[in-house]
Amino acid sequence: MTRRIHVALAGLGFGAEFIPIYQAHPDAELVAVCRRNEDSLREIADRFDVPGRYASFDALLKDPDVDAVHINTPIPDHAAQSIAALRAGKHVACTVPMATTLEKCHAIVAAAREAGRNYMMMETVVYSREFLHVRDLVDEGTIGRIQFLRGAHHQEMAGWPGYWEGLPPMHYATHAVSPVLTLGGALAESVVCEGSGRISDDLAGRYGSPFAVESALITLRDSVARAEVARSLFETARGYVESFTVFGDRASFEWEQTQGAGHVLHVGAHPKRVEVPDFAHRLPVEIARFTTGGVYDDDNQHLSFIQGSGHGGSHPHLVHEFVRSIVEERPAAIDAVTAANWTAVGICAHESAMRGGVRVAIPDFA
Repeated sequence: MTRRIHVALAGLGFGAEFIPIYQAHPDAELVAVCRRNEDSLREIADRFDVPGRYASFDALLKDPDVDAVHINTPIPDHAAQSIAALRAGKHVACTVPMATTLEKCHAIVAAAREAGRNYMMMETVVYSREFLHVRDLVDEGTIGRIQFLRGAHHQEMAGWPGYWEGLPPMHYATHAVSPVLTLGGALAESVVCEGSGRISDDLAGRYGSPFAVESALITLRDSVARAEVARSLFETARGYVESFTVFGDRASFEWEQTQGAGHVLHVGAHPKRVEVPDFAHRLPVEIARFTTGGVYDDDNQHLSFIQGSGHGGSHPHLVHEFVRSIVEERPAAIDAVTAANWTAVGICAHESAMRGGVRVAIPDFA
């Protein structure tokens, strides 16, 4: 493709953060936005001078000028919209999770393969500055041989849109799963999970999931290392944390457990505070500024930013990888098979917890 990639954004809550990034990217052009509320759609499109405006996702997919669709809609819509966009011949980027059932994960993988189009799950943690720093430590040998990995994501979801109420914790686990599997250099093979505590009957009745916390132990393909992941969404008194820890034979990295406490690198038995650098220099100069600022700031906030600390400067890195994968005609780093594996860990973990902690094999999506 010789011209710039024509991108449309669907979902303009959190999704609005990506508008100026696509507009500034040297290989992309934001040609349309989509939101069901027509007044809000018009206001946002006017603010950012976006020409295409769609209140219907189906209508958006009929636009022949759109090459790729970035989906930032509610979780229940991700699978159906991803499949529809792929079948319409569009490349797809989708916020997490990929889906909430194994059947839908398989269907997205099949749709991407049949369409010959790229699918990328836009998982923020593996493009955060913390992750990029630790991956460098692993690659350069500072960590040494990885012995164990731990991921956690604890977040109180009261006050979020209604579809979140009572959601099984592991159905939204990719922020904790993705860094440990990526650092471990492998996909997940199987999972054992225990549910702990109880949420209120009103919440539990929505999805039939009673647990306040779900904690899983993951086996990695062709690896002697193991990973542990813990997740909570409701009625667990804990400040927000999205974190990972990697234990190596030479050094171990531990994510700060409260914001501002500082990350720690243990070299042997000697811990020291770590200053994590920004990685804007790895991006085209046109979008480098978006690692530290964008649509949402102190005066114009979104709940995902208030709780998520801006997702570690990951947004322009995600956009760049998605766009360049299309330009270079190669799979995206988080392609459909990888996304399905990461998502399936949570789905299978919840199944394990509901069955009393039995081991559940992760399907092979390849």
